[in-house]
Amino acid sequence: MATGGVERLRRRADYLRVQAAERRVALPGLLLQAAPGEAGHRRVGFTASRKVGNAVARNRARRRLKALAGEILPMHAAAGHDYVLVARQATPARDFQALRRDLENALKKLKLWQSAVPVAAQPGEGSAA
Repeated sequence: MATGGVERLRRRADYLRVQAAERRVALPGLLLQAAPGEAGHRRVGFTASRKVGNAVARNRARRRLKALAGEILPMHAAAGHDYVLVARQATPARDFQALRRDLENALKKLKLWQSAVPVAAQPGEGSAA
């Protein structure tokens, strides 16, 4: 199952490989971990420990991170990397715009931010044949 055009990490071994790469940025709303992956692919995983709160809070945190990843990663994350978004205690209640800034800043700090590529006009649009 894809999240906004980004494949999901499913196996525990993939999560452990990303964690072992030790490329991470901790910000108030989230922790971003990254590791090189398959060329041309972006994969993402989500996790929330019990430190985040009860099951309701953890699920809310994961849902918010999934929505965030679906918005930002397809357009701005460098291809060829695997990402893990880890919820923090502030994630369930943090303003969504602040979470968005956290993810953008984390990608920039890891030098994995890419500017959005403008969508080219579709053939046949705007021109008379």
